[in-house]
Amino acid sequence: MSARYQLSGTTAVEISAGIESGIRTGTLSPGAALPPVRALAADLGVSPATVARAYQELRQRGLLVTAGRHGTRVRPRPPVAARRSALRPPPLPGARDLSRGEPDRRLLPPLGPHLAALAADAGPSVSYSDAGVLPELAEAARARLEADGVPAGELTITGGALDGIERLLGAHLRPGDAVAVEDPGWANLLDLVAALGLRPIGVPVDDEGPLVAGVAAALTAGARALVVTSRAQNPIGSAVSAERAEALRALLAGRRDLLLIEDDHAAELARVPLHPLAGATASWAFVRSVSKPFGPDLRLAVLVGDETTVARVAGRTRVGAGWVSTVLQRLVLALWRDPAVDELVRRAAQSYEQRREGLLTALAEHGLRAHGRSGINIWLPVPDETSAVTAMRDAGWAVAPGALYRIAAAPAVRVTVSSLHTDDLAPLAAALAHAADPTPPPGFTT
Repeated sequence: MSARYQLSGTTAVEISAGIESGIRTGTLSPGAALPPVRALAADLGVSPATVARAYQELRQRGLLVTAGRHGTRVRPRPPVAARRSALRPPPLPGARDLSRGEPDRRLLPPLGPHLAALAADAGPSVSYSDAGVLPELAEAARARLEADGVPAGELTITGGALDGIERLLGAHLRPGDAVAVEDPGWANLLDLVAALGLRPIGVPVDDEGPLVAGVAAALTAGARALVVTSRAQNPIGSAVSAERAEALRALLAGRRDLLLIEDDHAAELARVPLHPLAGATASWAFVRSVSKPFGPDLRLAVLVGDETTVARVAGRTRVGAGWVSTVLQRLVLALWRDPAVDELVRRAAQSYEQRREGLLTALAEHGLRAHGRSGINIWLPVPDETSAVTAMRDAGWAVAPGALYRIAAAPAVRVTVSSLHTDDLAPLAAALAHAADPTPPPGFTT
C-alpha cells in the first residue's frame, strides 16, 4: 500500500469508504496490497471483526480480492470510476500497442452513408409507449441466428453483450452464488462477476472450448450459471467444436438448476462454424453482439433464450433503461441489409485470420506453440508474465499480461493481431520467442 495513503475510520462503513476513496483517487492502485486484518485493526484501534467486515463488503462489491498467502489486494480493474491518472499508462513512445483486443478501425464499415440515409428518413420521434424492439430488426435477427442453427423464438435487445450477460446473471442469481467461467476468460466478464458479488469457478479451456471435465467439476461445486464463448474466445481464441458441443450438451441435458449463457460476440467475424449449445438446459440464453464486426460504438446485442429467461431480461430493461435506441436499431438493420457491408466484414474476417495464422506459424518456427483458433488474439504461454511483458516493452511492443484473464490457468501473454502487417510477423515472433525464453545473462567467472 502506498505510504502516502493512510487508512482511517472506526466503523466498517468508514474503513470501507476510505479504501474506496483511495482506489478512486488512484492512491491505492490496482494490485496494491492492504494491511492484514489484525495489523490494520491495531493501527486504527478497532476490533479485527470491524476490519474484516469492511474488507468483506469491498470484496463482495468487486473492489478487493483475497490472494491467499499474498493477502488482500485491490482488484486489477475494480468497478469504481478512478481519476484519469489511475488508468492504464500508455505504451512507451514509438511502441506498437498489441494489448487492447480491439478490431482494426480501418476494417470497420463506414457508418456515415447509413447515418445520412437515416437522417433523411427520420420520421417522427418515437414515443415512450411505442419504443422497444423493432419488429423488422427482430425478424432479421431471427433469420441470421436460425441460419447458424440457433433457435430464435423469444428475442430481445440489450446494450451490448456484457449488458445482456449482466441482466441474465442479475435475473437468475444472487450475491454469493457461483458462476462457472472460462479460465482463462474474458477480463470484463471476470470483473462483472466480481462486481455482482458472485463467486467465479474457473473452467479450463482448450482450442475446442471448455473442457467437459472442468464443467462437470464446476457443476459439482455448485455453479448456478455457466458462461461459454462460442467462437473467438477472449483471450485464447478457442471455438466450440462439434464434438465438444455434443459432449457438453450431453452433460447439461435437461438441467433445471443451471443458467446456460452463450456469448457469440465475434459473430460474422468468426470464420469457423458455430456449434451452439442453445436449449441444452431449461434456462438458457444466446447473446450475439454487433460491436466486433460493425464497430465498438454500436452498443447492441441480440439475446434469445427460453421464454422465462427472455421475459426476465426484457422486464428488467423496461423498468430501467427502457429500451435500446430505435435509431441504433435502424442503423444496425441498415448495415445488415447492405451487401457492400457484408463484403467488408467478410474481408475483415479473412484479414484477421491471415494475420493470426501468420503469427502462429512464425511462432512455431521458433518452437513455440500458441493458441488462436479464431478471433483477433493469440495466447502464448510464458514462464513469467512480468519478465515477458517487460521484455516485449523493451523490444517496442505492448502486450497484455495473462493475469488479467486468469483464475488458476498458467501464465501467458495475450497478443492482439488486428493491427499487424505481414512485415510485422517475423520481428514480432522473434521478440515473443525471446520474451518467452530469455537467455540468462552470463555468470561471473574468477
